[in-house]
Amino acid sequence: MSADINSPSTSRRRFFGIALGTLAAAQFVKLPLARAATAAPQPAGTPAPTSFPALRQIDAGPLSIGYAELGPSDGPAVVLFHGWPYDIHSYVEVAPLLAARGHRVIVPYLRGYGTTRFRSNETMRSGQPSAVAADIVALMDALKIERATLAGYDWGARTANIVAALWPQRCKAMVSVSGYLIGSQEAGRMPLPPQAELQWWYQFYFATERGRLGYDKYRHDFAKLIWHIASPDWHFDDVTFDRSAAAFDNPDHVEVVIHNYRWRLGLAAGDPQYDALEARLATTPSIGVPTITMEGDANGAPHPEPATYAKKFTGPYAHRLISGGIGHNLPQEAPQAFAQAVIDVGRL
Repeated sequence: MSADINSPSTSRRRFFGIALGTLAAAQFVKLPLARAATAAPQPAGTPAPTSFPALRQIDAGPLSIGYAELGPSDGPAVVLFHGWPYDIHSYVEVAPLLAARGHRVIVPYLRGYGTTRFRSNETMRSGQPSAVAADIVALMDALKIERATLAGYDWGARTANIVAALWPQRCKAMVSVSGYLIGSQEAGRMPLPPQAELQWWYQFYFATERGRLGYDKYRHDFAKLIWHIASPDWHFDDVTFDRSAAAFDNPDHVEVVIHNYRWRLGLAAGDPQYDALEARLATTPSIGVPTITMEGDANGAPHPEPATYAKKFTGPYAHRLISGGIGHNLPQEAPQAFAQAVIDVGRL
């Protein structure tokens, strides 16, 4: 389960018992601003995009970041963030839809993925959330983007949350799958009920040296297993998976991923340069920018109920449940619904 939630509301999460052999139907609390939608199919005869234009590379902070860019250079900016274990191809259909509406769309590889590289061998290969978010601010600076609509799921949703919370002047609006995902090491140390802990099996596996070696050796097989568990109704083919799995061959991928999960449990120290940011995030700050949160009706990864995080969004806000067997990788499984949310969030 490619879950990415590590907040004080963890114990209130609804967990799916896939590992136990039972999968419960999603039961979401309908919020006053909630909207249910069904994932719309592509129009008949319209081939879905399968690749991005030639990728670009730019130095930004400690990284040389690889990214795709679509749309007019003077259009309103949208930055889309992928999660673990996925890559920029989660947005291979979303990005053209937004570009066609006049947006400048940026889809970066996060640290440890694809063509993104650390510029110095001396830089700590941290996977802590504040570091990933700071990378995005540096990317926006390098691309001379003052403000952008930010959107993501999994690690990407948390990254968007953090930028919106700590740098609200850089975030015009936000779309966040699974809601409010800002957490802290202190929250990560709190034990959960046994069945809830079971859903985090990979997090405990990664806490061991055996887990690090196993992920390094079997990273493609591991990722495919996560894809199946997190999106049980998504019938992706090998071509689709292999296209994304190539991003995991990044030389820093394993170190960044392992550090991310060990850091969450308080088993690994963070990079000291981000201590002040992490201290602010530990207060679970509210987010005031216009926000649409989303959830798929068949998300097999641990995720919080919308009612547990709705009050963390103090600005214009709406929640959308996307039906039709949509799992954890919502933008790739329901690209039209995701793109529509990005368009609509600026109108809240």
